[in-house]
Formats: sequence, structure tokens, C-alpha cells
Amino acid sequence: MKMKVGFIGLGIMGKPMSKNLLKAGYELVVLDTSKNGSELAAAGAKTASTAKALAEQVDVIITMLPNSPQVNEVVLGPNGVIEGAKSGTVVIDMSSIAPLTSQEIGRKLAEKGIEMLDAPVSGGEPKAIAGTLSVMVGGKKEVFDQCFDVLKAMAASVIRTGDIGAGNVTKLANQIVVAINIAAMSEAFVLASKAGVQPELVYQAIRGGLAGSTVLDAKAPLVMDRNFDPGFRINLHIKDLSNVLETSHEVGVPLPLTAAVMEMMQALKVDGMGDCDHGSLIRYYEKMAKVEVNR
Repeated sequence: MKMKVGFIGLGIMGKPMSKNLLKAGYELVVLDTSKNGSELAAAGAKTASTAKALAEQVDVIITMLPNSPQVNEVVLGPNGVIEGAKSGTVVIDMSSIAPLTSQEIGRKLAEKGIEMLDAPVSGGEPKAIAGTLSVMVGGKKEVFDQCFDVLKAMAASVIRTGDIGAGNVTKLANQIVVAINIAAMSEAFVLASKAGVQPELVYQAIRGGLAGSTVLDAKAPLVMDRNFDPGFRINLHIKDLSNVLETSHEVGVPLPLTAAVMEMMQALKVDGMGDCDHGSLIRYYEKMAKVEVNR
């Protein structure tokens, strides 16, 4: 028998992830705090008015929220998950938050007999819709095995990387690679454009070689089409890089390239582009070079 699942956080990522759980045949309860709750209800989900009420009805609770404070509030706050979940329930936090926060929430849940996995995702809205996300998981192996099928209903790749907190450490590493890849692509295309070489031809020439990457294939066509609609917002990447730098300082790891990209993103936020896609990094370089990259 499939486990009954609760889902909290029906935003850009959470809504399609919830829909994929329904498609996979899971009985779903969602926290109804927006029009997306009504949309999920129309698709077959039940609704609950509080996190506590939701937790009372399910075996697994998934949270997909903006950052650490929201996860803390929903899981541990008044009328939160911890007040409604029974012993043996599993909380899967699929938000991208600070690893130390995951560990602290996990400890408090464990005191009530509630298990936890931290399971942030990569892939953005397109892969959330397609059900082909990459999920990086921290937590006990037996809990991971118990919840694997639930996670696989939303993802192409589900990998356990260690105990609680390891999932978010892995996500931080992912966000470093993505941010620096976008910055490198931006530098390359701005150079090509200013030197009079068509960026589309540069892209086609390099994508099959060592410079090719998933990031390049995902972002280059959008950038050249001047499409900066948010698949993953600058503001959210700033949040992730803040967690990266906080964690790196705690463990004593200098991250000079990450720090530089963080400041570029901060400059874009000041320029009013915080809600644009992180591919907007190219506009930081375009402004300095006085050139626009397009096809």
C-alpha cells in the first residue's frame, strides 16, 4: 500500500511536484494557503488548513519552502507539523536551507519519534514539471529506502549522500557549480559578441566539447532569446549562496569565486532584477561591456 503524503509549499516547484505525486497514484493532502491549493484539490488532492491538521492525516510530510525560517515555522512552530505528526511519521524537507538548520530540526523531530530526511532538489521548474528532478538526500538509510518511491515519483535521480544535513551540503555544492557555470558562460558570450563573433555559432561550436554542460544547454538558448522569465530566480540563488558562504565560513573553506558571483547577483538585485532568472547574470557583464548578447 502506498504511503499517504502531505505537501506544504505549492509554489513554482511545489505545485508540479505535487501533481506528479498525484499522477503516480499517491493519496495527497496539501496545505491550502493559496489558489494553488484549490488547483491541486481540483486535481484530486485533499486540503488542510494548518500544518498540524495536515500532519495528522499522513505518513510522509514534504515541505518545499523558501528558506530556513519558513521551514522552522511550518515544522516546529505553533500549529506546526510537530504538533500533528505521530511517531514514525517522516518529514522530507525538499527546500534548500542551511545544513545546520536541517540537523537542528531533525534533532527536535527525533525527540517526538518523527523521522526526517533533508532532500533538496536541482533542475528548476522545467524538470519539476517533467518529474525529472535530481534529489540529493541526507538521513538514515532505512528511512531513505522507505521513502525512495515517493521521491522517485518526482525525480529522475535520487541519491543519498549521508546523514541529515548532507543533502543540503550537496545542494550547496550544486549551487556553486551552477552559479559559476552561468558566470563563465556569460563572460564567454559577452566576449564573443563584443569581438564580433555570433554567440549562437560559439555555442554550437563549444557545446560538444569540454566546455559543454547541462547548464550551458539550459541557459544559452534562453539568454540568446532574451528570455529571463524565472525558472530559478536571482533572489533564490542569492539565498542559496548566502547559505553556501555561511556554511563555508563555519567549516573554514574560502570560496573566492562563489563570493564574486554572489556580489554580481547582489548588483542585479539592486538593479531590480531579483525576480528574473539567474541567467540574468549575463546582464551584469553586458552592462560593463556595453554590448547585448542575442542570436
